[in-house]
Amino acid sequence: MAAEAHLVSIYQLKSRFQSLLRPAVKKLYQWGVTANQVTLVALILSVLLGLFLSLPDTPVILFWLIPPWMLLRMALNAIDGMLAREFGQQSHLGAYLNELADVVADSALMLPFVFLAGVAPMLPLALIFFAFLTEFTGVLGLMVGASRRYDGPMGKSDRAFGLGLLACLVAAQMINPSWLNGCLSVMLFLTMITVIHRVRRGLEEVASAKKDCL
Repeated sequence: MAAEAHLVSIYQLKSRFQSLLRPAVKKLYQWGVTANQVTLVALILSVLLGLFLSLPDTPVILFWLIPPWMLLRMALNAIDGMLAREFGQQSHLGAYLNELADVVADSALMLPFVFLAGVAPMLPLALIFFAFLTEFTGVLGLMVGASRRYDGPMGKSDRAFGLGLLACLVAAQMINPSWLNGCLSVMLFLTMITVIHRVRRGLEEVASAKKDCL
């Protein structure tokens, strides 16, 4: 139990974040905005920003665009879920869009770090791969009879916070390539831990459910 206490995530603050957004969500619903529309807007803008910052000779000062967008994207992700659950907009298409859009958007926003001078390209590329794997592992929980797993020390919200912080340091030129590689390595390690953690917790959840049925 002591080890579990250290595997905390920003995701655990989600309910408080949603409470702050609820008035805006009600307004959007009254204006006819749908959950799927919010999901697609967040995806398209994330991809455009990621591709823009990945262009050759992009000034690092433009990395200041990432932190506010990460925060706004987290808000949009919460809003689409609230519109779906609280206003009867849940759908099979929405479920696909929600999972796929998050993975594609994450990849696009991590891509600019590949092209930074002095950064080992394999680190952000590996982070993109394992970020995909964490979400895939989370969804696989449903396949084995567990819940959709969001736990672990480097979930979506944690990656957004980490990348936003690194983007601030890059834009302000307050971090050298060696330290940046080190920070990316730590994020990569925690992402790997998250994959293992989600598999383990999913299996424990299934085992516990079977035990309760006996």
